[in-house]
Amino acid sequence: MLGNLLQTKLYVPRLRPSLVPRPHLVEKLNSGLAGKLTLISAPAGFGKTTLVSEWIADCERPFAWYSLDERDGDLTRFLTYLIAALQTLMPAIGKKILGMLELPEPASTDSILTTLINEMATAPEQIALVLDDYHVLDSPAIDQALTFLLEHLPPQMHLVITTREDPPLPLSRLRVRGLLTELRAADLRFVPEETAVFLNKVTGLTFSAEEIAALDKRTEGWIAGLQLAALSMQGRSDVHGFIKAFAGNDRYIVDYLVDEVLEHQPEHIRRFLLQTSILDRLSGILCDAVIGQEESSVLLETLERSNLFVIPLDSKRQWYRYHHLFGDVLQAHLMKEQPEIIASLHQRASKWYEHNGFTADAVHHAFAAEDLARAARIIELAWAEMDGNRQSAMWLDWAQKLPDDLVRTRPVLSVDYAWAYLDNGYLEAAMTRLRDAEHCLENPANIVVANEAEYRVLPGAIA
Repeated sequence: MLGNLLQTKLYVPRLRPSLVPRPHLVEKLNSGLAGKLTLISAPAGFGKTTLVSEWIADCERPFAWYSLDERDGDLTRFLTYLIAALQTLMPAIGKKILGMLELPEPASTDSILTTLINEMATAPEQIALVLDDYHVLDSPAIDQALTFLLEHLPPQMHLVITTREDPPLPLSRLRVRGLLTELRAADLRFVPEETAVFLNKVTGLTFSAEEIAALDKRTEGWIAGLQLAALSMQGRSDVHGFIKAFAGNDRYIVDYLVDEVLEHQPEHIRRFLLQTSILDRLSGILCDAVIGQEESSVLLETLERSNLFVIPLDSKRQWYRYHHLFGDVLQAHLMKEQPEIIASLHQRASKWYEHNGFTADAVHHAFAAEDLARAARIIELAWAEMDGNRQSAMWLDWAQKLPDDLVRTRPVLSVDYAWAYLDNGYLEAAMTRLRDAEHCLENPANIVVANEAEYRVLPGAIA
């Protein structure tokens, strides 16, 4: 079950040479290890992930890391990745739980979590688990599971959550009991001294106290805004004039500075940035497949050296991602400038992910391309494995995005759909899908089949 997990989701992000040490925040984080939960909650661009990475590099306690994305909202997938993260510290943990998740009649969530808690309680040393970007999840089931874990967390374990918004967890109760450490935007903002160190490191220039104060005031210590300002200053002859004219609120700053950055890039770099912005994670071989060129690995290394908001995800520099704000604006520019190629970019990404065994990503990009036939084919072929892994709810969520007229031409998909409905307690809907399959078999002229093996036994299966 762990075979096709994306390992870069379990890597602690590397620290950049331009890091501004923040010992006062690290000290506060260290003092919070005596409690159960550390919550770092602030808007995008406040350096939450970077701070935790700095803390981990300075801390003697072992840390496990789990970078979340929106596809982790399925409870089975979430628990599988959580176990994989813990296994980086405790290789034997969770094996029994993975077996429980694969049972035809899986145990209750409380039973699974109880087993996990009991196994965590056997840890021979103090450990911590980081859930990075928790705000991307929209899953009451996961919120409830995490609440159960927090309420029964063994003393060896500490949980760290970074998020753009407070999660629906029992924060007040933990706060009253002194078990919660919190860092907010006000804590994370750069003070003028940190702004000066950061700008000097990134640009290599020396700024006057007045210039530092001007940038600090206009960005309000917002780290992403300062980094964007530093990027725009590179290669300019009139840096002081730029600082003097620099003004605006956060959203305006982002739009303005990214426009300035993009306009100063060579055409091949600019094209690469825009066309790869559809990807959550970047590797040389994936980017080659998506944009139809070679040497993407070299370009990614160039972007990192240029500090163009490319964040390495592993020590070998094989996987990267764009800073979230930068990626958002790149996608907006791609939509504005080349809307006609977006579907084909997503199609190529879907093909690469499918070929390499990452079904969720393949489905995501097929839908993004509005290639519903491709999405239906992948979903149909994925049913057996996902049903065996107790991921029928996730499969059903995908299938429900397909139009009915497309599903009704696919008898195998219709039957799989029926099983998914049954697994999730929707008997009437399951019967409707079985009738769709029967009707399709009675009128075979327009039948579409992806799973030929299942199609051959289909009449007997629904008889």
